[in-house]
Amino acid sequence: MSKVALFPGSFDPITNGHLDLLKRAAKLFDSVIITVAVNNRKDSVFTGNERVELIEECIKNKSWNGQIEVEQFTGLLIDFARKKNVNVLIRGVRQISDFEYEFRMALTNRRLAPDIDTVFLMPDEQLTFISASIVKEIAYWGGDLDSFVPKPVAIALKNKFKDKSI
Repeated sequence: MSKVALFPGSFDPITNGHLDLLKRAAKLFDSVIITVAVNNRKDSVFTGNERVELIEECIKNKSWNGQIEVEQFTGLLIDFARKKNVNVLIRGVRQISDFEYEFRMALTNRRLAPDIDTVFLMPDEQLTFISASIVKEIAYWGGDLDSFVPKPVAIALKNKFKDKSI
C-alpha cells in the first residue's frame, strides 16, 4: 500500500519554504497531493487556477516532481482527504506561533476525523522567516524577491503589482 499525504495550504503564493517542506514530504511519502485551498471569503492575489499553475511550474524540474499532484479544493480539508482516501496531513511549522495555531487545527481535524493524522514538518532554518504575507508585501513595494520565492512566482508577483498606485 502506498503512503500518500496531503499538503494543504492557500499557497498564495508558494514560497521557497513551501518547496523545502514539499521536498521533505516527498522523502517520507510515496506521493504528496498539494491541496490548494480556495476560500472565497479571503482576498487572494492569485486565483486558484493561477496558484495551481505556479506550483506546477515551480516543481516541474525537481527530481521528486513525479510524486506530486496539485489540486484545488473548497470546504473542509478532512472531507477532501476522505475523498482522496488519504489519512495523513502535512503541515509546516516555522515558529512557536505557527505550532500553536497548527496544533489547534490538528486537534480539531482529529475530532472531526479521528482516522486522519497530522504530521508537522519544519523547513530549513534559513527559510523559517518566509511567509506568503511577507512575500506579498515585498512584492507590492517592488522589493527583491529572489531569496523568498522561485523565479516564476517572482515574475507573476511583479506582474500582479506592476500597476499599483502609490
